[in-house]
Amino acid sequence: MILHNKEYIKRQYYLQKALSFVDKNLIKVFTGQRRTGKSYMMLQVMDEILEIHPLAQIIFIDKELMAFDFIKNAEDLMNYLSEKINNKKRAYIFIDEVQEIFEFEKVLRSILNEGIADIWCTGSNAEILTGELADRLSGRYVEIQIHGLSYLEFLEFHSLDNVNESLFKYLKYGGLPNLRNIPLEENTAFDYLKSINSTVLLKDVIKRHQIRNVSVLENLIRYLADNTGSLFSATSISKFLKSQGQKISSSIISNYLSYILDSYYLIKARRFDLQGKRIFEINEKYYFEDLGLRNAWLGYQPMHINKLIENVVFKHILEQEFKITIGQLGDKKIDFVSEKPGKRIYIQCAYLIPDNKTREREFGNLLKIKDNHRKMVISMDEPSGGNIEGIEHIHLRDFLSTRF
Repeated sequence: MILHNKEYIKRQYYLQKALSFVDKNLIKVFTGQRRTGKSYMMLQVMDEILEIHPLAQIIFIDKELMAFDFIKNAEDLMNYLSEKINNKKRAYIFIDEVQEIFEFEKVLRSILNEGIADIWCTGSNAEILTGELADRLSGRYVEIQIHGLSYLEFLEFHSLDNVNESLFKYLKYGGLPNLRNIPLEENTAFDYLKSINSTVLLKDVIKRHQIRNVSVLENLIRYLADNTGSLFSATSISKFLKSQGQKISSSIISNYLSYILDSYYLIKARRFDLQGKRIFEINEKYYFEDLGLRNAWLGYQPMHINKLIENVVFKHILEQEFKITIGQLGDKKIDFVSEKPGKRIYIQCAYLIPDNKTREREFGNLLKIKDNHRKMVISMDEPSGGNIEGIEHIHLRDFLSTRF
């Protein structure tokens, strides 16, 4: 489909969710890491609105274009919109990267209160939904978080079959939508991904938080990439960096981690005591929004396949709006405890299950959980034995092709 001379493939899951909020008296905010497709989701919503209301007035502000560089603050934004809005038509306002406009929330609140337009915007930093915006709007906005391509979307975007070769490409290059326009070849793809890493860090972390010690930030991300899925704290990271010759306090590490999390680049998973029913206050795991960006820091390393599988399983559950924790059962660990209203799924991840010892470890931890919720082991070998005492053994391809 073509809109504004841009070609796109519809992302039906997010599109249908967004369309349920058309003409609702709420500010619709697409959030997520840069380059995950938020702008194109707005284009898709615009098209759908014009199908429903052919005479609708679409006002589109793209803060990544120089043409809109003059809109720097709330006053500039209000003046521009006041000139553009035609009171004889139903107006739909779309603002891309709204966080680039100082005190934008004042204008959005005013327009919302007057009911003169339906408001849509995107943001690449979680701070836009905290502080002033949250206080001023108090529940009068809805967040629609946009992730990179799911595995099935990746197959569609790249015209690939659902086979192991395609799965390994997904684990290697990740799911940024624009990779569709770039050959999936190591040098070309990773050059592109490295440029996105630089853009995300520069715009959403370094400039926003005025970070001067960029090398520490980069080494921190490399450490997180090399230890994807490991438990650690700011203190343990600080000790590691000190051993590498960079003396950085744990409080600064905590700040840097929060900045990276706010850019949607990383997602944190906390530990949950399945016996005591409480969240542990220390030692968390960090996963990457996009595996391609993660791999661009280190180069693709097949020896990290277990880490990549764990990350991609985490993301697949997260995209379906589960709350995810790391399960602790005595001295045993459950990779993921995934919950949403009326549903809980326990998940263990492995690359291969070649022998009885591995099978006993992966299935044995789940067998110790004495409830009736769904339990599954995800791996990349073809399940041969069926379920074991109710625990499902699922190939990673099949898992990533299923919504739960």
